[in-house]
Amino acid sequence: MAISAALALVLAVTPVSAARADTKAPPCNPEAGVQDVSGKPWPQDRLRFQRVWRLTRGEGVTVAVVDSGVDTRHPQLAGVVTVSEDLTGTDQRDCVGHGTAVAGIIAGRDLTSRGVPFLGVAPGARILSIKQTATNDGAVSLLARGIRRAAELGAKVINVSVEAHDQPELKSAVAYAQSRDAVIVAAAGNVKREDGEVTPSYPANYPGVIAVGAASPDGTKSAFSNGTTRVSVTAPGSAITSTWTGGGYRTDLDGTSFAAPYVSGVVALVRARHPELDLWQVKRRVEATAEGGGATGTGAGMVNPLLAVTAVLPGTEEKAGGAAPVVVAKAAVPDPRTRGLAVGIAAGTVAVTGLVVFAAIMLPRARRRGWRAG
Repeated sequence: MAISAALALVLAVTPVSAARADTKAPPCNPEAGVQDVSGKPWPQDRLRFQRVWRLTRGEGVTVAVVDSGVDTRHPQLAGVVTVSEDLTGTDQRDCVGHGTAVAGIIAGRDLTSRGVPFLGVAPGARILSIKQTATNDGAVSLLARGIRRAAELGAKVINVSVEAHDQPELKSAVAYAQSRDAVIVAAAGNVKREDGEVTPSYPANYPGVIAVGAASPDGTKSAFSNGTTRVSVTAPGSAITSTWTGGGYRTDLDGTSFAAPYVSGVVALVRARHPELDLWQVKRRVEATAEGGGATGTGAGMVNPLLAVTAVLPGTEEKAGGAAPVVVAKAAVPDPRTRGLAVGIAAGTVAVTGLVVFAAIMLPRARRRGWRAG
């Protein structure tokens, strides 16, 4: 699909259709979903964000979803979307489904009492929907306007599940939002075979943005997740279940698009629990408490909701251009060699202690008999 680098962006979802943004409203025919979800989605077992809900569910925090709109009639999103704006001139409906899925991951209501196993990360948060595209493609100018508008309306977290090229107006919009203390969470982008040379995705690659890569159920980086983008953390992004336009669900979603909202939900939990922290401190906290990083394209590793909210970080948290990195003690991964070494050291310690005791008793006797320790 040939798209002008200066004008186009794509939703960070695999696969991406060949549709282009148009000035007139396109047909509202989103892909079909399913009516019910069977079984708990794997990200909920992996992240276990419900453990944080006794402390906060994200109350008081507004998360902007700059995307394809949100279906406010979905049972798990009813009452969650407080403001909805359309920058495309095509009305506020989500005819793609993408924005609805993103919003559901962030703040889908808890309907387990009705037998719905799917949950949003921060069900107490509120969604601000900024529709900047009516298809799977769109103009960078509208994306930039959407980010600015979200900041103007007071969003403290801005989710951008979109990948674009570096553009001055996009960079300026990000800087403006950051000047208003908004944490921007963005998809790191997807690698597709037809793309040829892989380049970093924006706004994820801008300084201060939390760039999110996708992880598979085994915890490793998803094959499609863009490793050339400067990744901050990873989150579940393969075989994802979420809300879908029309009141149903999709259970087969892949893309860094759907990893980013998991992190946006965690950021909402952190901002609700720690309102005194600025965007830089929140970013450092999310990165410092992630686990299992190190491989290319994984950043600090898988986001950890419980640690992000509850960890006691030593010293002053790092700000922009600031202090030494924050270090958080984490549980060590069991290692047979390490365990064996520890056992050996313990045994040696016992032996040395025994020798010291023996010497304390016997040396005085030995000196009386005329010998010294050799």
